[in-house]
Amino acid sequence: MLTGKQRRYLRSLGHHLAPVVHVGKGGITEGLCGALDAALALHELIKVKLGDSAGEDRRSVAAGLAEAAASELVQVLGRTVLLYRARPEEPAIVLPR
Repeated sequence: MLTGKQRRYLRSLGHHLAPVVHVGKGGITEGLCGALDAALALHELIKVKLGDSAGEDRRSVAAGLAEAAASELVQVLGRTVLLYRARPEEPAIVLPR
């Protein structure tokens, strides 16, 4: 579970990131989960862009993405979602306490 200070720090790091994964009308599929897993393993902090046809409630779609990827939901801003998952060994992002 992330604290407010940690979320703020991650949002500052994620501000300049470009979306790595795009969610389309298919929603949360097995292929999308694989792409999320690979992107989080590589980057730890990623942006996901929700398409117009991804679903009506963007917050519930974002929560589903975080659950499917076993990651933390950092932020939902418009149709952009910020997800974080630390690497089990040698994390690149050191969170403040």
